[in-house]
Amino acid sequence: MKQNTHPNYHLIKVVMTDKTEYVTRSTYGAEGDTLNLDIDPNTHPAWTGGSAQLMDRGGRLSRFTTRFGGIAAAVKK
Repeated sequence: MKQNTHPNYHLIKVVMTDKTEYVTRSTYGAEGDTLNLDIDPNTHPAWTGGSAQLMDRGGRLSRFTTRFGGIAAAVKK
């Protein structure tokens, strides 16, 4: 196996927009650097569980269903 092929993996501090912070391991920067994220942990789906639902009111999904709704995939018996 080749030597020195892996990046330097170290501890950094991550700071969110609401000033919450935590320490994690990363390849970003150098040991002890601070990574400022423009993400609000109270509203971003990565922290809230991603409650995104498909809400289509006459958009792409409705047009697709109207246009191709009668076409069924061939089923082999």
